[in-house]
Amino acid sequence: MKTPAPIVAAATIALALALAGCSNASTATDVPTSPAGSSPSSSTGAAPDGTSLPPWPAPGDVPARVAAAGLDLGPMGTAEHYHPHLTITIDGQQVPIPPGIGVDPTTGAMSAVHTHEGDGTIHIEAHTVGEVFTLGQLFTQWGVALTPTQVGGVRARPGKKVVVTSNGTRMPGDPSDLRFAPDQQIELTVP
Repeated sequence: MKTPAPIVAAATIALALALAGCSNASTATDVPTSPAGSSPSSSTGAAPDGTSLPPWPAPGDVPARVAAAGLDLGPMGTAEHYHPHLTITIDGQQVPIPPGIGVDPTTGAMSAVHTHEGDGTIHIEAHTVGEVFTLGQLFTQWGVALTPTQVGGVRARPGKKVVVTSNGTRMPGDPSDLRFAPDQQIELTVP
């Protein structure tokens, strides 16, 4: 029996994505002098990648990453819809936030926290009013590590921490615990 062409095409794409995620992984842990020259994050496994340097693409293993973030894939929620905005600056350079975080490219299903554009807009589309979503959930879905001292494979200089502001106010503690709010302007800076 001959295998249908769509199945062969899907298997070929899946294999290519798996192989691409296994190559060129950087192990650098210092602040880069130029984020543009770094490698993409791994797309294998659901644990956030704490070794690769920006830019970080949207991962190919969306269902596993969404589940790791404690979220579900499905149709858009309609009870609450708002758009925080995220800016990441590393070594004075802005890092792009890719489209497709939290969106399954195969089915179109998405989590309540996802991106469509590549401009830092985060879409919160919840099924229940008042649900709490965090920056950590976005980064888990993205597959990029976020701790008080690092973003992905970029670590803050010795004695420094990742600076997090929400609407211009510096936020203490772990950046992954920051809760999303309507019209919020979030800035992460790695000193």
